Amino acid sequence: MEAHIKDAKKRMDQALSKFAGDLAKVRTGRASLNIFDGVHVDYYGTPTPISQVAGLANPEPSLITIQPWEASLIGEIEKAIMAANLGLTPGNDGTVIRINVPQLTEERRKEYAKQAHALGENAKTAVRNVRRDANDALKKLEKSKEISQDQMHDSLNQVQKVTDDEVNKIDELVKDKETEIMSF
Repeated sequence: MEAHIKDAKKRMDQALSKFAGDLAKVRTGRASLNIFDGVHVDYYGTPTPISQVAGLANPEPSLITIQPWEASLIGEIEKAIMAANLGLTPGNDGTVIRINVPQLTEERRKEYAKQAHALGENAKTAVRNVRRDANDALKKLEKSKEISQDQMHDSLNQVQKVTDDEVNKIDELVKDKETEIMSF
């Protein structure tokens, strides 16, 4: 019983941390280095994350600088950023790539807020799927007489409490992200 509950909690936490990572990539009005997490550069034939071939910095709220460790990578990094379809246009001076992050329009803010909500709904679905799996496992234990009906109901209540906690955390993260998106 306890093993099923612990496993469910662990899997729900994994879904929450994946969601938090996905949510960090949603653009806000402020320049964030997280938007480059999914961007890969062709580095000697190997797709490599930008952060592993260049230093990224955020010197101003609306500016991102990328300092490649090899000058020959400037073109590749610019191509990768354009291909990632982030809505950003890189410019370089031969050594450093500068990206001005424009202020978001009200329409774009609402789009990004919708995207955050959609990610939240997907995360909630993942958490509920874990709950369903745990509940099924507990019901099988009860059916095979390994645990009593009372123990099963107590365990189901514990799984539901963990689920509610995770869903509340997801809602809180979505609300915070929406506030961040709409405030700039």
